[in-house]
Amino acid sequence: MINLEIPKKYKPLATQANQVATEVFRPISRKYDEAEHAYPKELDMLASLIDGMNEGSDMGGAGAAGVRRSTNGSDPGENRNGSNISTVLGIIELCWGDVGLLLSMPRQGLGNSAIASVATEEQLERYGGKWAAMAITEPEAGSDSAAIRTTAELDGDEYVLNGEKIFVTSGDRADLIVVWATLDRSKGRAAIKSFIVERDNPGLKLDRLEHKLGIRASDTANFTLQDCRVPKEALLGDPEVKEKGFAGVMETFDNTRPLVAAMAVGVTRAALEETRRQLASAGVEVDYGVPALSQPAAAAKFLEMEADYEASWLLTLQAAWMADNSKPNSLQASMAKAKAGRTCVDVTLGCVELCGAVGLGETELLEKWARDAKILDIFEGTQQIQLLIVARQLLGKNSSELR
Repeated sequence: MINLEIPKKYKPLATQANQVATEVFRPISRKYDEAEHAYPKELDMLASLIDGMNEGSDMGGAGAAGVRRSTNGSDPGENRNGSNISTVLGIIELCWGDVGLLLSMPRQGLGNSAIASVATEEQLERYGGKWAAMAITEPEAGSDSAAIRTTAELDGDEYVLNGEKIFVTSGDRADLIVVWATLDRSKGRAAIKSFIVERDNPGLKLDRLEHKLGIRASDTANFTLQDCRVPKEALLGDPEVKEKGFAGVMETFDNTRPLVAAMAVGVTRAALEETRRQLASAGVEVDYGVPALSQPAAAAKFLEMEADYEASWLLTLQAAWMADNSKPNSLQASMAKAKAGRTCVDVTLGCVELCGAVGLGETELLEKWARDAKILDIFEGTQQIQLLIVARQLLGKNSSELR
């Protein structure tokens, strides 16, 4: 049974992450929001510190990467809190500081999470210590990952990749790009695999960097792959095309979607805490001992938003705990991502509304958090896709039966 209190062994990690968010992220948050595409050099030393924390711990998870399903020798019947829980707790605190800066941290990309989740020991050794981005989305394949058109053809001891990838988070700064491609388009989902491509590969061409609404500290790149050659060993997972092979590729999301949910939880908490402070300064107190209908409208609205935040937090912890305990969590990962993403958008906008001119002004970070929130409801699978996945699982239908 999941224990809903933060495990004692992770409280120091959560405290350290909060200190980083307070002392490092918050002071430079507005600076790099305004200086879009400028690399936050302040993060280099911090990233090295987090690498050291991960190397010196059997739990991992100090930053955004490092999740992997493993019992680490523990009793199968034991209630285990491992790298997924610790990573989620760290991300919540860091994104309370600034989600764009977290996404800009070296070696903490979603590509790192994918590699950590499914790579072989040889691949982990070869690509360890490098910053990895994830390239899935294409102009013709957004939310439907199965519609990917980028191809990978085996030529001797190498795969040759051709196609186009868009909206690659940290794509320009990363050392590696985890590229999703199909081995045979006629075989549908089963032929889709992921490949590790070195950023300096001559076949990987940067087309442009996007100008964005939020997470502006993080770069978002578009790429073209033209006869991009990678060694056979760069393929993540099983190279065989199997009927249920795509399900194995998609299992990566069972670990990474709770991480995005955690990002949303952190931003939501930041907005709520600032709004509580602004309401208190205006003489509006939130009373938990009195029914919401008996309180001022602003306090009642705040209680409603806080309830959604608590639900998001609990769903996120549940999905991470299930991964740590080797339990199938695809349903819970999508539920957490859907709830946390939607809640983050609704709450940050609600906080801006409650705070009026203060919420819209650049003297506070509320308007920035409202802009940052939207991507958390979109990437790693949009809100609509998450709800579709949840519906399929609850109704026992496959993708061809429920579209």
